[in-house]
Amino acid sequence: MIETEKFFGRRKGKKLKPHRVELIETLLPTLKPDLAELPNWKEVWLEVGFGGGEHLAAQAEAHPDILMIGCEPFINGTGKLLSQIEAKNLNNIRILGDDARPFIDQLPDASLGRAFVLFADPWPKNRHADRRFIGPANLDRLARVLKKEAQLRLASDHPVLQNWTCMQMSKRSDFKWLANSSADWMVRPADWPPTRYEMKALHGIPVFLSYVRV
Repeated sequence: MIETEKFFGRRKGKKLKPHRVELIETLLPTLKPDLAELPNWKEVWLEVGFGGGEHLAAQAEAHPDILMIGCEPFINGTGKLLSQIEAKNLNNIRILGDDARPFIDQLPDASLGRAFVLFADPWPKNRHADRRFIGPANLDRLARVLKKEAQLRLASDHPVLQNWTCMQMSKRSDFKWLANSSADWMVRPADWPPTRYEMKALHGIPVFLSYVRV
């Protein structure tokens, strides 16, 4: 990771429930991503900032032959995902409880079949724009590790981040937008499980953007 890059965001919120503390101490260490196991799976999908893990767990349940890797520095969100993993007995999820960027830099070229960045922190103030995950440096990272024809799925309910994301993606020649009309990005696709951030929709109407690596 470039030395000047810093992580911005919360790492811990309210006090965790005792059982989630137990899961973090016992289950989480067994779910650390291992690059050596990537070739053993049909595909590998990555979610950057999985929040409470609803989307990641649903995708894992729907695709048991695909390895789901989730990166989330917010420990409370990790605790929620661990509860879902335990309840649904999911064995195809790996968790990195930290900044996704150093991990992405370790991935082999063209190793991901899909990537998700859903309802990321919008950092709405102009002076904080460089903190938004979607930007030139991280799109370069994702372009390197995504296979040809792999999808990059982005979502936000915040107008500032929506406009920023569309602007950043419009500059890319290595990603193609899959929408044919505005209706395509105003409705969540059927194979795109909802998250609690979508349900809250605190800032506006959610949009769902799908791109393909070309």
